[in-house]
Amino acid sequence: MALELVPVLSGILGILLLAGLCTPVAGVLVAIHALLDGFAHPYDRWQALSLGGIGVALTLLGPGVWSIDARLFGWKRIDLPRNIPPE
Repeated sequence: MALELVPVLSGILGILLLAGLCTPVAGVLVAIHALLDGFAHPYDRWQALSLGGIGVALTLLGPGVWSIDARLFGWKRIDLPRNIPPE
């Protein structure tokens, strides 16, 4: 029963990342899933490591321009002041 849930979880996380919905949460879950998969299947350790790296990178980068998260919440932009007086 538990083995049947692993592909379903992978598919759901992949769809969430492709659609750009809950990107930070889905990216962290992909990284955790890849870490656990790397320990469970040592012959696919490099594949799991690269998948986990992609999940962490997507978490840190955030949603893209055409993602659902960007449409719902907008892009976050940090504007630094140009003229900072010296101390």
